[in-house]
Amino acid sequence: MSRNRIKTILLGNFMLVAVLCAAWPGQAQEAKAPYPSMAPIERYLMADRNAEIALARSAAPESISHDAEVLVLGRQGYETVVKGKNGFVCAVERSWGAGFDDQEFWNPKNRSPICFNPPAAQSVLPVYLYRTKMVLAGRSKAQMIDTSKAAFDKKELPTPAPGAMCYMMSKEAYLTDSGSHNLAHLMFEFPRMDGAALGADVPNSPVMVGTQDGPEPMTEMIVPVGKWSDGTAAPTD
Repeated sequence: MSRNRIKTILLGNFMLVAVLCAAWPGQAQEAKAPYPSMAPIERYLMADRNAEIALARSAAPESISHDAEVLVLGRQGYETVVKGKNGFVCAVERSWGAGFDDQEFWNPKNRSPICFNPPAAQSVLPVYLYRTKMVLAGRSKAQMIDTSKAAFDKKELPTPAPGAMCYMMSKEAYLTDSGSHNLAHLMFEFPRMDGAALGADVPNSPVMVGTQDGPEPMTEMIVPVGKWSDGTAAPTD
């Protein structure tokens, strides 16, 4: 998987989900299945709750996810189905965590296991849950953008706390229709900043940053890792 393909898989507003962005016009033109609108909610739900719990936990090594809280998506939003002990929270994100202009924003095949560390669970997860609530309420993209901006302006939504980071190391993730569909990686979350300060997106740097044009004032540093959550080798490029 080339670095450009990695980046198109990983670009997002605040949580990494399946993403093919307009920054990669060749792939955008080749896309076979556009998703112009939200599919019926049933297509985003997983029928087997235990399977969703297992998938969520696969985001991080078992030594972390075993004692994490687990969220599962229902018709009214995410609900806690397993109480945690270590402050981590694992869930399976859906496609609407992507950039609003992303052509896979409504892709019902997306399954993005993620495990938030305690600072991210307190300051990054609420932003995704807020967007999910708007999605399930039938809001348009324009309405979601305006509402999100207003919520941040009023400080009703937090910016990333110091130390906020997330694990996305599941072998079973489906992040995008493109390529191998998956990549093991970590994400570090910051209030919006210039990616140059992170050494991102320059030759031979392992660091990438997500798109910076969303309504959330957040920057995501993406670092591919060389193994899946079960410890087996994973490709990094």
